[in-house]
This record gives sequence, structure tokens and C-alpha cells, in this order.
Amino acid sequence: MELEEKSPKPKYGDSRKFDPDFKGPIHNRGCTDILCCLIFFLALLGYFAVGILAWTQGDPRKLIYPTDSTGQFCGQIGTPLEKKPFLFYFNIMKCASPLVLLEFQCPTTQQSSVLYDQCICITDIRHNRSVPEILKNRMCPAMVIPSKPFTRRCLPALETKGGVVVIGNKTTFVYGDINLNATDLLEASKNSNLVVEARQVAMKIFEDYTESWPWILLGLVIAMLVSLFFIILLRLLAGVMVWVIITMVIAVIGYGILHCYMQYDSLKGQPGANITIKDLGLQTDFSVYLHLQQTWLAFMIILCIVEVVVIITLIFLRKRLIISIALLKEASRAISHMMSSLFYPVLTFALLCLVIAYWAITAVFLSTSNEPVYKVFNTSECEYSRDTCDPKTFNGSNISARCPDAECLFAFYGGETYYHKYLILVQFYNLFLFFWCANFVMALGQVTLAGAFASYYWAFTKPDDIPASPICYSLSRALRYHTGSLAFGSLILSIVQVVRVILEYLEDHLKDAENGFAKFLLSCMKCCFWCLEKCIKFLNRNAYIMIAIYGKNFCTSARDAFFLLMRNVVRVVVLDSVTDFLLFLGKLLIVGIVGICSFFFFTQRIKPMEEAAPSLNYYWVPILTVVLGSYLIAHGFFSVYAMCVDTLFLCFLEDLERNDGSAARPHLMLENKLLHKKLAEALAV
Repeated sequence: MELEEKSPKPKYGDSRKFDPDFKGPIHNRGCTDILCCLIFFLALLGYFAVGILAWTQGDPRKLIYPTDSTGQFCGQIGTPLEKKPFLFYFNIMKCASPLVLLEFQCPTTQQSSVLYDQCICITDIRHNRSVPEILKNRMCPAMVIPSKPFTRRCLPALETKGGVVVIGNKTTFVYGDINLNATDLLEASKNSNLVVEARQVAMKIFEDYTESWPWILLGLVIAMLVSLFFIILLRLLAGVMVWVIITMVIAVIGYGILHCYMQYDSLKGQPGANITIKDLGLQTDFSVYLHLQQTWLAFMIILCIVEVVVIITLIFLRKRLIISIALLKEASRAISHMMSSLFYPVLTFALLCLVIAYWAITAVFLSTSNEPVYKVFNTSECEYSRDTCDPKTFNGSNISARCPDAECLFAFYGGETYYHKYLILVQFYNLFLFFWCANFVMALGQVTLAGAFASYYWAFTKPDDIPASPICYSLSRALRYHTGSLAFGSLILSIVQVVRVILEYLEDHLKDAENGFAKFLLSCMKCCFWCLEKCIKFLNRNAYIMIAIYGKNFCTSARDAFFLLMRNVVRVVVLDSVTDFLLFLGKLLIVGIVGICSFFFFTQRIKPMEEAAPSLNYYWVPILTVVLGSYLIAHGFFSVYAMCVDTLFLCFLEDLERNDGSAARPHLMLENKLLHKKLAEALAV
């Protein structure tokens, strides 16, 4: 008996078969990944509960005004501390702890004070004499260190004499068993000043924004008009515009190199210009760095590297540009039939701003919800030893009566409620939900645009067969049927991103460690998870396109998209990457044009508008804002193009499998003849 030979199963699944009833995105579809949808909504409810809890427990005024260990704000009008504007740290050494940055408090007793008040253990600077120390209830430390007020905080009066750090002409302080070195105090003071100095810089930046915000808005409007102008030109002259973009990008970067060299050359021979950035150190006035030759040399080297990379990339991709231009032409036709798609990124941007604002506000309230905790300390045996106590009522309490030598002293910042014990987990939950919600918003935008552009591609008669309001229709369909699938895909990506954040945190804490193997292993894990995140983003993007077309669940759509791409892997490499590179050059050109114009304006180098330019602390603040905003605006417009290209390309690959180009089974893309010819050439190379 002969056995029938079975044809081997295709490695990457079966190709799509011709279906005369297939007209594009499926209309009769059901809800997908319902379980993940329910989990997502429950997680959102928990997120709202965390926000409400944080807002009731936290106080963001702690970030602005110094507070003592009892939670009172120093110098606040209408309170007993109105005439005590300065905050004194009982043990400045504890300010060297990294918890300062996490909790915005030094883990030591802190007391509001004035230079002539009781309980001051600092030096009266104006008269160069020590203020009497009153050890009432042991609320003052047992040492006196010469100090001076700095942003309402009493910090050691550090000086440098002959290259040696001293405090009041002393290098060491000995008080009983305590031996302090001035250098140690310097490190502690630096950590306690870190947030304060950042706040000073932030205030100057805020002042610059108040002076320059109308011009920043004007720059962003110009960036939007330039982006829209380029999109329109791409619609009319796709081939010409691609070469114009390439030429102008090379020219703009070349001008940047020339300008950096001119600045570098003009600083030759000027005093102080040859100082290195390392020797200068960190300065709050960032304009100082622009007077150094090394700064402009670094800028010039970076731009030269970018220029060389762009030119070499173009040389290697020169044969693929014609294919990408054909795909861009078809994308331009699709966008011209649904111009509202260009403004959909505004909705995505608004939702992302909402997510970021909610996360940031909640994080601030969580970070400022710690409370001072007081414990019972005693020298003799006491049953209440190390119990929590209230210093305001301690003297009249039962503890004071039964343990005469017991005292209620500050222990640490935190709290002993369940909320405070698990506060770090709540902060982690806030971070995780931020990633999940942000990725969900991005996924919603991708599946909405993919559904609209897929309906264009599969329309046999364009534009008659394109549904009315394709963007709104696709958005409502995604929310109604595929919220669970979008939540599933964004959840996978969020987990990887959170792991990357944890790895960054571990690396920061191990940077001073001597274990080389641990650092190497951590670097390898960071690299692996970075690659994994990029792969997941690519797979998710194509999975969302398949969800928009066929309405299947996330896993099935991701598998179908992966198999389709692997069956056409050479075409993917040839077309997709080249088109993305061209769109990136377009964004780079818009940012370069707007950035150069804003640089000349805010540095008052445009003579007719010299008087109109505002006077600023840091002129780079509005320039960077305009540059970043221009990139986001350009990215918003060109991301629509990128999603359109990816959707049309995936539909194009399906079209090649479903149809053969005959009269009975015609291809639906107008540029298919050119694409077929060029793809054949590419595959033959």
C-alpha cells in the first residue's frame, strides 16, 4: 500500500488566497481580548484610587518651602513660625543619603529658626559669634558648627583656603565622640543643596518662559505651517521633494558645521576660552559653556559625524529611493482623500499630555506624603521603648509618668500606616500605569489610522468606495471592539519598559561598585531589553494594522503580521526602512530650519528684530523649547505618513498574495507596476 506524499507545511504559514468578497477592513467583527479589557479597566480604577489617596496625603508645598520635623512651614505668614524663616539640620551628614532625592527631606531632625532665637546651634554671621545653645528638652544638637543661611536653610559656612576645605578656619570638629571633617560636611551640603540649586535654575527658566512664551508659540505655529507645507508638496511633487529634502538636510547640517567652526575660531586667544568643560564643572549659568572653544569643537564633531552618516547611508540606499518615492506617492494620495488624518496626532498629543500630567501630579503628591515619625528613647528599662509617640502630648502622657527618663525624639521620615509602609509599591504602580496608559494611547492612534488607510487601499473605486469619515469610523470601531487587544499589546510593551527603568536604577546604584562582572551583566541585560523593546514596538505596530483590517485578537494578528513580513522579508528591508529614513530626514529638515531661525532671533542676531527679542537669563531655553516642539509637531505630521506607508505596504504584500494583476484579479495600488519592477530588481541584487 503506497503512502500519499504530503507537501511540507510552509515555514511561515500559508499565503493569502483570492477572495472575491474581501473588500477591506471586516465590518462584521466581535470584541477581542475581553479579559485584558476588564483587567485594564480595573487597573484604571486602581490608578484613580491611588491618585485620590495621594492627593489627600501629600502636600506639594514641601517642594517649595522648607519644613521642620513637625511638618510646619518655615516663615509661613499667620503661623507661630512666621518670624523663623530658616531651616536648621541637626545632623547635616545624613543629608548625604540618596533618600534626599526620593523623599525631598534629609532624614534628620529639622527645626525652623532665626539667627537670634533660642535653640539655635549656628553661628551669628553678622557679629561672628556663637548664639547661645539652649538644650531645653534636648531639642538642639550637642554641637555648634559655623553656618550661614542659603535659600532659607542653615548650611555649614564652607570655604576654601590654600586648596583646603575649611569651616571657620578649621578642618575638623570634635564634640565628644563625634569627629567631623570639613570635606565630609562639604559632600553632605552638596546633596542638601542639589534640589535647592535645581529650584533656582527652574525659577530662572520660568522667568524666561514668561518673557518669551509669545515668541515660542509663534515659532511652533511656524513649525506647523512648514510641516503642513511640506506635506502638501509631498502630495504634489513627491519625487522632487524627496531630493529637495535630502539636499537641504545636507546643506543645513553643513551650515551648522561651518557656524561651529567660525565660533571656535573666533574664541582663539580670548582669555579663559581654552578652559575644558571638565575643569569648569557644573555651572547654573549654561551660557558660560558657549564661551569655551571645547564646547563648539564638540558641537562641530557631532555634526560632522551626523553629516558623514547621512551621506554614507544615502550612497548605499541610492537604488532603493525610487521604490520608496513610489510608495510615498501612494501614501500622499491616501492622505489627500482623508486630510483629517493629519490632525489626528493632536488628539493623541492631548491624551498623552493628560496621562503625563496625571502621572507627574500623582508622583509629586506621593513623594511629599511622608510624615515625621517620633519614637520613645530611654536610658533605663522601659516597656514603651521604641514605641511611636507624639512630641506635643508626650510630657503629659502615661509614658512620661512611668518612664521618667524617656524622651520622644525624632526617628525618621515616613509613617507607620499601611499607606506609608507600602508607599514604594504605590509609586511603582503609578509608574507602571503611566507606561501602560501612554502606550495604550499610542496604540489607539496607530490602529485608528491603520483602519482608515486600509479602507482606502482596498477600495476598488477610489474615492467612491471609501467610507464617509474614515478616521471617526475607525476610531469608534477600535474603541468598541478592540480595547482589550490594544491594552494587551501595550501591557507587553509596558512590562519591558518598566524592566528597563529598573535596570537603569540598578546601574545608577552600582556605578561605584567594584564588581566588574555585575556591571558587565547589567550592561548586557540593558542591551537585550533595549533590543526587545524595539522588536515589540515593531511587532505591535504591524499587529495593530492586522487588527484594524481583520478584527482578530492581538496574538492572532501579531502572528499573521509576523508571518506575512517573514514571507516577504527582503521586500520589508528594501522598502520599509528606506521610507522611514526619508521621513526622518524630512523631520530633521523642519527642525533644522526652525531651530536656526529661532537661534538667530533669540540671540538678537537679526538686526531688524533685535529690539523685539526678549532679554533672557538663558537664551537656550526658548530655542530648545522651539526645537523640541518643532520636532514633536513634525513627528506628528510625518507619523501619519509613516503609519500610512506601513499600512499600505502591509496591504500591498497581501495584495500580491491575493491577486495576480489580471483583469479578473487586479492589483489595487496604482503604482504597482513600478513597484513590481523595482522589487524584482531589488530581489535580484
